[in-house]
Amino acid sequence: MQSTAHAFKDNARHALADGNLQQSLAMLKVGFSERRRQAVERLPEFEALRDRARDIKDHALANLDFYLEAFEARVTALGGQVHWAPDAADARRIILDICRRAGAKTVTKSKSMIAEEVALNEHLEANGIEPVETDLGEYIIQLRHEPPSHIIAPAVHLTKDQVADTFFEHHRKLGFNRRLTERNDLVAEARQVLRRRFQEADVGITGANFLIAETGSSVLVTNEGNADLTNTLPRVHVVIASIEKVIPTLEDAATLLRVLARSATGQEWSSYTTFNTGPRRADDPDGPVEYHVVLLDNGRSNVLGTEMQAMLRCIRCGACMNHCPVYGAIGGHAYGWVYPGPIGAVLTPQLVGVEEAGNLPNASTFCGRCESVCPVRIPLPGLMRHWREREFERRLTPAAVRQGLALWAFLARRPWLYRLATGLANRMLALLGRGEGRYRWLPLAGAWTRYRDFPAPQPGGTFHAQWRARGGARQ
Repeated sequence: MQSTAHAFKDNARHALADGNLQQSLAMLKVGFSERRRQAVERLPEFEALRDRARDIKDHALANLDFYLEAFEARVTALGGQVHWAPDAADARRIILDICRRAGAKTVTKSKSMIAEEVALNEHLEANGIEPVETDLGEYIIQLRHEPPSHIIAPAVHLTKDQVADTFFEHHRKLGFNRRLTERNDLVAEARQVLRRRFQEADVGITGANFLIAETGSSVLVTNEGNADLTNTLPRVHVVIASIEKVIPTLEDAATLLRVLARSATGQEWSSYTTFNTGPRRADDPDGPVEYHVVLLDNGRSNVLGTEMQAMLRCIRCGACMNHCPVYGAIGGHAYGWVYPGPIGAVLTPQLVGVEEAGNLPNASTFCGRCESVCPVRIPLPGLMRHWREREFERRLTPAAVRQGLALWAFLARRPWLYRLATGLANRMLALLGRGEGRYRWLPLAGAWTRYRDFPAPQPGGTFHAQWRARGGARQ
């Protein structure tokens, strides 16, 4: 996927003007977040589980080399193969070679953000192999030639009518001649189309929510069952996962699964939680003859031992974006690359460079909701602040912003001058805002007032003035 993160501001403007997108996002705001709240309230030990989940991930990252080697040894002992991919090009090459050796013409895929990261579909298509997305949301956006807009709900940006139009356009050539309007009918039609593709596939490609060093298992969490058909029907199963997905034990997986579904969709457990452990054995009724795991680094090892290491705790639940007011206003495509929302604002600059993605860490109100709901307690605002500092150090920040910060720093180092300037500004703004108590336009603040009013100062003066008037005490 070609990054457009550098055009974030233009992307955001288009998103705000898109009526269909705004209609879809309005439903998101009252969906995932409310279900998460209810699920958490039903589990008194949820906060303790978050602490445990954080500690499991931190321990695994601190000993990542050991657990990756243990995972490889276990997979190999079970008859599978582990392939190491230092970067995206290596991952594409490895998977293409596996598909060619299998004589594959068609591969089925379950939802995988890592496959999106390495642009796997485009590479397979360019080499004469047809990838078929089998997650319903991914299938819809594949028909529309769009990237996912959410980690767990890739088609959340679309309305039902848009999906109906897409199916009518693409399924007519398959003999479906009616434009359906009911959700259940649309799902049934997609199921009917995909059933044949499952049966035709030569290779199945999945991601992995976790990799378990103790057993050599890859764990898949879905609500549709498509991943199970993808990894059991074809002769060859390929798992593509990034190196930080490895965890030590089955017990650790049980802990992480308890916070994953609740944080993602508000479910106690997803409908399907599948542990794939090697290829088919002699007495197994089904399963692949070949089992491959492709482990992608793609810059992640550079993060180990740095102040940014906490970003590698992420278990891809999507809770941060479900609760982010910025994501809720513009959706995922505005972020311009694979990972949207707060985690994208942290991860994307690491993977594609702060020069390309420097706008993303600035697309935050720093309200802290993302950190407050993260099941592994990633300090997302602090990590975004890190990228803001790197952007400023490299003089990538617009000149007007740097000059404004320099002026603020000059005043802040001179408290008497700071109080004088803010007092004058406060009185002037209060005078100009006497009417409705809010500004619809302000000079030098057009980017703010274009989409929202600016509240006029209330009587009582600045914070410092009110603090002095009260004798320096809270009331």
